[in-house]
Amino acid sequence: MSDDYSTETAAPVNATEFIAGLPVVAIIGRPNVGKSTLFNRLVGARRSIVGDLPGITRDRIYGEAEWQDRMFRVIDTGGIVPDDEALIPANIFKQAQEAIAEASLLIFVVDAREGVTPLDEEIATLLRTLHKPVFIAANKAESNKVTDEAGEFFQFGFDEVFPVSAEHGTGIGDLLDGVIEILPTAEAQSTKQTEINVAIIGRPNVGKSSLINKLLGKERVIVSPIPGTTRDAVDSVFEVKDEHGEMIRLRVIDTAGIRRKGKTEGIAEKLSMVMARKHIERADVVLMLIDAIEGVTALDANIAGYAHEAGRSVILVVNKWDAVEKDTYSVYEYEKKIRDTMKFLDYAPIIFISALSGQRVVKLPELIAKANQARNLRVPTAQLNEFFAEHLEQPKATTPSGSAVKVKYLTQSNIRPPTFVLFTSSTKTKLHFSYERYLINRLRETFDFFATPIRVLNRNRKR
Repeated sequence: MSDDYSTETAAPVNATEFIAGLPVVAIIGRPNVGKSTLFNRLVGARRSIVGDLPGITRDRIYGEAEWQDRMFRVIDTGGIVPDDEALIPANIFKQAQEAIAEASLLIFVVDAREGVTPLDEEIATLLRTLHKPVFIAANKAESNKVTDEAGEFFQFGFDEVFPVSAEHGTGIGDLLDGVIEILPTAEAQSTKQTEINVAIIGRPNVGKSSLINKLLGKERVIVSPIPGTTRDAVDSVFEVKDEHGEMIRLRVIDTAGIRRKGKTEGIAEKLSMVMARKHIERADVVLMLIDAIEGVTALDANIAGYAHEAGRSVILVVNKWDAVEKDTYSVYEYEKKIRDTMKFLDYAPIIFISALSGQRVVKLPELIAKANQARNLRVPTAQLNEFFAEHLEQPKATTPSGSAVKVKYLTQSNIRPPTFVLFTSSTKTKLHFSYERYLINRLRETFDFFATPIRVLNRNRKR
């Protein structure tokens, strides 16, 4: 271990690699003591939103960390306020209790600059009843004076107090040494089973968290009628069987509701929106939730556009369908409205569900797996040559100027999303967009590129 901990951080773990049997460490404490900063430091990535306002983290955030060739799971929790009866703080406390129940070791984060507070004492009293090992991380100890004063937290009666600075990394190495010394050495089994990363996006209060909980069969994230309850992107990993009996492993990301520009209030919501768009980039498949009661809106199209522009596979999920009065033509009329509003997502399938009752939710994992398979499809050269002979040799392409251009050959250059390069006889002019659309439609129907965008690049003949 290095003597200088200013840059110490645990090593990040590859998210596509499934780690089973790892011991669990839960980070707990009152609001605004730096729990999320410490979590990000331990997992080696910016997974939790960090800000100066208390109460930014609300759900349980999971990550994996590695130190001295030992691996363990870390849970970040919201700030605990045990006596607060308000809906969201009460649910935060409930989520923290779930994390505590899972953990083999608790890291109780306090603010070394503020010293002991009545709320710290109340939480310490609660922790002493649990009969689990507890380390105190006296955070924000950037100076020698504050580090020396951190000794006052020994009065809580726990074995270890570690003065640390989660922001700068000071003291993190000593904390991690203590963590791996006390954690059980259960065998971690690593398999190369690929996870499908799924982001659930949409306007606030369309039922994203309810859908997560229904998929998991338990209350994994906080659900409330208050828009904007979810702020962090919460990862949940689970396995289901497809129609062939094969296991599908999904990592589902519940993102914060995305509002119109100018409609966000406060730094926490602005950060949530930035992180929501960032987590779309992490996803393979995006579930775009639409509120069936309110109907499809221009903002829905704007949000879905983020996923389309990022080249993610998209499934349009109309939630709260059980609450809509319907007749024989309701589904067709609703689909037409969606298609008219989101013309750029003509490839995205539409499914009508109820996250509350579970109606048709069971079909989602299979659709996700099919979409992921399509976005990873690489068409064999022989099949692509047959496709070219059938669809591209006869009709001559046109350019915006109206001149004819001969398409010489076609090749697939990439996947995720499928990307094709079209080589033409022109030296400088691009193909007309209608020809690109023709090509994309033929590719989709021939090779079943389900729910995924197709990119076409035009390469002109060199002079």
